[in-house]
Amino acid sequence: MKKILRLITTSLFIVLISSGCSSKKSEKPKVDDKPPVELYKDAKAASESASHEKAIEVLEALDSRYPFGPHSDQVQLDLIYSYYKRNDTALALANIDRFIRLNPTHKDLDYLYYMRGLTHMATDQQFFQNLFGIDRFNRDPSHSQQAFKDFAHLIKYYPDSQYAADAQLRLIFLKDRLARYEIAIAEWYIEREAYIAAVNRSKTVLNNYPDTTSVENALEIMIEAYDALDIEEPKVNAMTVLKLNFPKNRTVRRYERWNKED
Repeated sequence: MKKILRLITTSLFIVLISSGCSSKKSEKPKVDDKPPVELYKDAKAASESASHEKAIEVLEALDSRYPFGPHSDQVQLDLIYSYYKRNDTALALANIDRFIRLNPTHKDLDYLYYMRGLTHMATDQQFFQNLFGIDRFNRDPSHSQQAFKDFAHLIKYYPDSQYAADAQLRLIFLKDRLARYEIAIAEWYIEREAYIAAVNRSKTVLNNYPDTTSVENALEIMIEAYDALDIEEPKVNAMTVLKLNFPKNRTVRRYERWNKED
């Protein structure tokens, strides 16, 4: 009886394995086996309908099946865009860097630098910021710094690019973001009575981002730091600049009130 049960169990096991193997063999690939031109049309249609997951499947199949096909460069460019739209920023950046490295004189380099800037900006965003509208300007700015470099490179070397105007607008946003980060660090130093470090961070704002709204905050921090250090001349100079550019500033009004009382 035991031998019969063992034979039945073994037979069932073999049948299950065989059926599993046969089902795997009968499974159709996700992307149909079509000529590259037709596959590319399918990818474009998916992308235009915002079906980025489907577009990526088709484009990846195209890239692996026909690496030297008639649309090989465009396939890789479209893949980068689809990865970006799917919020897969790591894959997008890896493919951008690889494409630039392998095609240093490609006619679409302006587009690649533009996409790299956009992707770094997207990477800089955090889940909670997107979900709840939280502005975490004090987080690590490395991706914003790289995005700034990419857009600046685009404007400098491809001034006539169709992407240059938008890149210029994004530079304004990035400068404000980076300046606010410096202010956040300067305020952190003030709280810990590291006044020299706070002054240096404020000077970074004045020197690198003089056309941002953070200049007013930077001057206020410098005045507070110099006052704590009891260094009069730099404090007066900072106050003069603050008063000249922001006459209604609360620190200026307070300073004038004290002078009247004296």
